[in-house]
Amino acid sequence: MKNLKYSVSLLMVLALVLFFIGCAKPPEAEQKAAKAAMDAAVTAGAEKFAAVQLDAAKKVWAAAEAQVKEKKYKEAKQGYVDAKAAFDKAAAAVAAGKKAAADEATAALAALDESWIALEAEGKKLEKKLKDQKDAWVSEATAFGDNLKAAKEMVAADPLGAKAKAAELKTAFVEKWDAAFKELAAIPDKPEPKKATKKTKS
Repeated sequence: MKNLKYSVSLLMVLALVLFFIGCAKPPEAEQKAAKAAMDAAVTAGAEKFAAVQLDAAKKVWAAAEAQVKEKKYKEAKQGYVDAKAAFDKAAAAVAAGKKAAADEATAALAALDESWIALEAEGKKLEKKLKDQKDAWVSEATAFGDNLKAAKEMVAADPLGAKAKAAELKTAFVEKWDAAFKELAAIPDKPEPKKATKKTKS
């Protein structure tokens, strides 16, 4: 009788264990929610403007994925919940990151504008020495103005692109003409030719 009770108890415990193992399934709902949050963060621009937060969230996601492979479903479920929260945080950080990038681009373009105004003033001082390069200077001054205007218009939609454009303009125009003007300034001024004086007949 005791053996029968023991056997029945053992079978019940075994049945319960098998029941719980059978019920333990991958946390698909949490996984889908975390994946949707990841996609939303990427679409919002987290790769550009909240890269640190996005990378941190991806690490949490990767850990949860590894736990699923190991069939640690309880831990994986919590991991996906944490990953979703981290992706939501990354998406929320995009606005601040974009504003910071826009501020940096605006500052870079303003500095570029000031540098060019200073170059124009220097160009007027060196007008006589600039004769051979005058056409190139006038042409590039126009090109610089057009490019600067285009870069300023980019700031709202693509602040990182505008910042990169500012760096390009600095090298291609400002630094180039700054070096050219320094070379011209180092050339000594030619003395004014002396006017020939007419000899008076005595």
